[in-house]
Amino acid sequence: MSGNVDLYSIATSGVNASSRLLATASNNIANVNSEGYVRERTSVTSELYGGVGRATTERVINQFAQNQLRRDTTLVGEWETFSEKTSAIDNLLANEANSLSTGFSDFFASVQTAADDPTNLSSRQLVLSEGEALLRRMSSLSDFMEAKEEELNLEFNSMVSHANSLIESIGNLNKAILVAKGNFKDSEPSALLNERDKAINDLAEIMDITVRESKNANGSLLINLASGESLVLEDGSFNLFELSDNADFMQKQLELATNFSGSKPNTDINIAEEDLGGALGGLFRYRDEVLGPSQRDIGQMAVAFADAVNSQNRLGMDMDFQLGGDIFTLPELSGLPYSNTPSTLALSGQFAPGKGNELTDADIRVSVTNVTGAGVPSEVSVELLNGDGTPKLDENNQPVVFSNITLNAGYTEIPGGIEIEFQSAGGYSVGNQFLVQPVKYSASDITMTTTRPEDLAFASPVRSDAGSNNLGDATVVNTQVYDTDVTTSFFDGAGGLDAGAPAQIRFTAADSYEVLDSSGTVLSTVTGATDLNNLLAQAGGGLDGSYDISLEGIPAAGDTFSISYNTNGSFDNQNALELASLKQASLVQLSTNSSSEPRTLHESYSTLVSRVGEESASAGIALQAAESMKVQSTEWFDSVSGVSLDEEAANLVRYQQSYAAAARILSTAQELFNTILSSVR
Repeated sequence: MSGNVDLYSIATSGVNASSRLLATASNNIANVNSEGYVRERTSVTSELYGGVGRATTERVINQFAQNQLRRDTTLVGEWETFSEKTSAIDNLLANEANSLSTGFSDFFASVQTAADDPTNLSSRQLVLSEGEALLRRMSSLSDFMEAKEEELNLEFNSMVSHANSLIESIGNLNKAILVAKGNFKDSEPSALLNERDKAINDLAEIMDITVRESKNANGSLLINLASGESLVLEDGSFNLFELSDNADFMQKQLELATNFSGSKPNTDINIAEEDLGGALGGLFRYRDEVLGPSQRDIGQMAVAFADAVNSQNRLGMDMDFQLGGDIFTLPELSGLPYSNTPSTLALSGQFAPGKGNELTDADIRVSVTNVTGAGVPSEVSVELLNGDGTPKLDENNQPVVFSNITLNAGYTEIPGGIEIEFQSAGGYSVGNQFLVQPVKYSASDITMTTTRPEDLAFASPVRSDAGSNNLGDATVVNTQVYDTDVTTSFFDGAGGLDAGAPAQIRFTAADSYEVLDSSGTVLSTVTGATDLNNLLAQAGGGLDGSYDISLEGIPAAGDTFSISYNTNGSFDNQNALELASLKQASLVQLSTNSSSEPRTLHESYSTLVSRVGEESASAGIALQAAESMKVQSTEWFDSVSGVSLDEEAANLVRYQQSYAAAARILSTAQELFNTILSSVR
């Protein structure tokens, strides 16, 4: 068949083919260290009637290996980011210098020491000093996490900007490849393809994406998020990400602005951040699973502690023989308006005194459900939220919502130990919503109310004494104070009890007694008592609202027990012992389930440290596994698409020999031609 083709043409095609093969091998060797370079291969075909046909150069790539490498790159990006960020919080909480557990122990130990000598001002001052030290620990942790939140938002902006740049670059490269494919049909635009693959790999490190080839086989690629949203179409048009916020400007949300037409965005699509993957998904996961919950747990513990100490101190009597006041000042709260609510409208809040053990780590969305004619809210609904804005779920996996809450004049208590008040004179409408974050930053904002050690109310404001003429062996074993508020209790606020307060218990039999006031008036009669605990509560009629006493032994008819204000009782340490016992008290609500058992302060902090530690350890293990998988997929990809210097060196020798042989054919053809010319002459 080749007899009809001249030797010169065959030799020329051989030289050209070998030259093309040499150029490809040389290019591979030259780019052995070029990041993202994919090995090229030139294929030649033999002509039907002799010689070498068209040479085609293409990249050597295994699509399955490339896709696996991208998936592993995404996995490493997510776990590397999550592990690094979580480790920082873990190290902070586990550090003894920052430990709230140590701070709680030191504070309550100082209270116990002061209780041994309640008149010692130095011991009392130590209690205040340890309280200040504990607040500094709380503030230090909270401030660190707030700084991490600000740092995180900067990283969000930077990473989203980088992702958008890559998406735009991929779209432009799609267009350039389409043009190059149309102009040069015999070869691939390898440099453009490599550049696009590198941009896609960089994007895969930031988020989980899927890559599909265009059905038109024109070299274009379609890039989607793993959740399905389109990022780049085959014609090069693309969508870009943007960050938004609603009520809390620090709580960034990811949206995809559709802009395929190149005009103003038509729709903003909310992205499911938990499915995002990659480094950006790792950041969102860290914020929602570690940083946000840790911020709120610290704040919840801080408020629960301060409220419990305040409440107990208010039940005692200080060294000035006055009813105790607050030791710590809790911060005021403000409602952040959602986008559907005018920013001119205001909602304020405060912690309900004595309700710190009802406080949870939830954010609260307050929705106006009814208003008066003047635009003043009269009814609201309350929904408990996670830090990322999703609903808190109860034990039945249902959102925790409290509806039809009627508002009072002034502050109205809502579930969760919070009181709210709408500050504006009017202008509210149904549907207005506000976000209240009771505990997110509270640990930084709690301060000392007093610096006077005399204000520590270590004594009980009530004393109970057995009558000197009692015949039975009953003795007072406990005097409990429940309420010292002058508006709701029997205390007059001036160092005494109200005239109608229970002042004496007189037994008429071993199981029967009368409750009398200071003037001798019988307030209540009890018969058939089964025990001697909480005698005023057994009497009923509201006599147990302020204080109560319990006896032990068997009283005789005529025995009396007096109850009076503890005037000059500076050596009494009963309330100091109650303060010290708060260390073992269940003060921190575990969840939104009201039937759940609260935890102690130490248990709460230990749970927080353990949870973050487990997250950090699990992330480290997951990162090691992901990195191992990436090494394997990289080796698989490189075994196909990477440049082997040994292989290319062997090819160089082979192509050089074929080039020399083809050149020899060409010189032979020239000699034969010259011989023919000589014979003609």
